[in-house]
Amino acid sequence: MPILVMKFGGTSVATLDRIARASKRVAREVANGYDVIVIVSAMSGKTNELVGWVEETSPLYDAREYDAVVSSGENVTAGLMALRLQEMDIPARSWQGWQVPVKTTGTHSAARIEDIPQTNIMAKFAEGMKVAVVAGFQGVSPEGRITTLGRGGSDTTAVAFAAAFDAERCDIYTDVDGVYTTDPRIADKARKLDKIAFEEMLELASLGAKVLQTRSVELAMRYKVKLRVLSSFGEYDPEAGTLVCDEEEIVEQNAVSGVAYSRDEAKMTLISVADRPGIASAIFTPLSEAGINVDMIVQNISEEGRTDMTFSCPVGQVARAEKALQEAKTAGQINYHDLVADTDVAKVSIVGIGMRSQAGIAAKMFEVLAREGINIKVITTSEIKISVLIDRKYMELAVQALHDAFELEKG
Repeated sequence: MPILVMKFGGTSVATLDRIARASKRVAREVANGYDVIVIVSAMSGKTNELVGWVEETSPLYDAREYDAVVSSGENVTAGLMALRLQEMDIPARSWQGWQVPVKTTGTHSAARIEDIPQTNIMAKFAEGMKVAVVAGFQGVSPEGRITTLGRGGSDTTAVAFAAAFDAERCDIYTDVDGVYTTDPRIADKARKLDKIAFEEMLELASLGAKVLQTRSVELAMRYKVKLRVLSSFGEYDPEAGTLVCDEEEIVEQNAVSGVAYSRDEAKMTLISVADRPGIASAIFTPLSEAGINVDMIVQNISEEGRTDMTFSCPVGQVARAEKALQEAKTAGQINYHDLVADTDVAKVSIVGIGMRSQAGIAAKMFEVLAREGINIKVITTSEIKISVLIDRKYMELAVQALHDAFELEKG
C-alpha cells in the first residue's frame, strides 16, 4: 500500500470533537487505499500548561525530566485518536517516540532526528494495521531517554517520517487553509497560493510566516518530500490547501510570491569600533556564544580607522546581547564608544524565486516605501528575498503597500 503522512496541529486536536473530525479525515484516506502514519501534536494549550508546571516545580529544572513531562501531551492525543479510529472499525495503534523508535541526538529540549527505522511500523502494517498514530515532537536519545525536538517539532517529525517511509505526500493540517501571499489579517487582498517552491517557503518561514516550522521545510527540501498545508476545518476538498514542492513543478511564477513580516525585531549599533581584520569575529562570536540570533548586518564606511557596526536580533534578546558585548569589551576583545539599541522596529520582506530573473524588483520595493513616507533603516538581500528594517508603526502600511504594488492578489 502507498503511505501517506498526515500531521494534525494543536488546534486541530484541541477537543474530543476535533479529534473525531480529524479521525474522519484519516478514515477517508484509508478508504482511498493508503496506509496512514498520523503525527499529532498535544491538544492546544497543553504544552504551555506542562511547561508551566515544570517551571513552577523546579525553576532550574533537569532537562531530561522536562522532556519526560512536556512530551506527555502528544502521548495523550495519540492514544485518544487511536481509540477514536478503533471505534470507527479502523485498525489503529498509537506509537510513542521510543516505540518507533525515533532516534535523536541527546540534546534535551532541542534534539535533532538522526534515524527513523521502518521495521516496527511496517511489520504492523503487514499484520493489518491501517493507521499508526505517532506522538510528534519526541524521540529517544542514545542513552534511551525521552527527548523533545523544540517548539514546532511535530512538523519536523511529520516530514522526517514522510522521508523515512518514502511517503507519497505529507499533509500538514492546521487552522489555516494554506499559505497566503501575506497575512490575511493585515492585507484583506491576501490570496491563497496553490503552489509554492521549497526555497520560497523556507524564506517565508524564517522571515516570520508562522504556517510551517523552518526545520520541517529544510527537511522537505533536502529529501524532496511533497508538503501540503491545509485546514482541518471545513469541508473535504482533495484540491484544497497549498502544495510546497520543487520549483520545476510551478509553471507560472510571479516575480514576488509573498510579503512576510516580523514585528519583534530590534536594531543594535556599535558606535566607533576599530576597523581592523577580525573585528567582525570579535563582535559576533560572543553574540553567538550567548545564543543571540543575529540577522541583518551592516557595516558603515570607515573613517580614521573607526567604523559603526549595525545588526538586528529578536527584541527579546537585546538585554542578553548588551551583556555579551559589555563582557567582551571589559575583557578587551572589542572596544566601542557606545551601544545603541532601537527596540521599536519591524522587518518587512518580499520573497520570490522569480526575482532571480527579473531586474528592478529592489528599486520598485524602495520606491513604494518612499512613496508612503517610510524610511528604511537597514537592507539585506539574497537571491530570492529583500528585507528591510523600518519603524514598527509603519509595518502594516508597508505590507499592504508592497502587496498592492506587486499585485499579489492576482493569480
